Amino acid sequence: MTKTVILGVIGSDAHVVGITILEQAFEAAGFDVVNLGVQTSQEEFVEAADAHDAEAVLVSSLYGHAKQDCQGFHQTIVDAGLEDVTTYIGGNLAVGQDDFEETRQSFREMGFDRVFDSETDPEDAIEALRADLDIRSSESERESQTISA
Repeated sequence: MTKTVILGVIGSDAHVVGITILEQAFEAAGFDVVNLGVQTSQEEFVEAADAHDAEAVLVSSLYGHAKQDCQGFHQTIVDAGLEDVTTYIGGNLAVGQDDFEETRQSFREMGFDRVFDSETDPEDAIEALRADLDIRSSESERESQTISA
């Protein structure tokens, strides 16, 4: 069964290249991706997750204001009855981000299941999501990923 993920760039951020790469990588890995695009509100993420019965929400932010954009995000998810949805965030999450471990801890405390920096390879996020959703890729899927890479 195909797992659905919601992908988008939160807040006022208009960086589209990263989510385009992520969309292609997750689709090639066998996920059904709903790409909300840029400048996506918290409510749009939650509405899409609910409407598409998504297993995961992947939030991207590159302009450094993710902390402000994500305040209350997990409460919005809980209020919608989606507390079982896996949530990831990645990118350049803080202006002047010196110590990513502090940034990671801050977003984990906000409720995100995983936090990635802007240098993360999409394959690392895919493998993390497979593990979090307990998905095992089949041999044929691995071969098609190798061929298309």
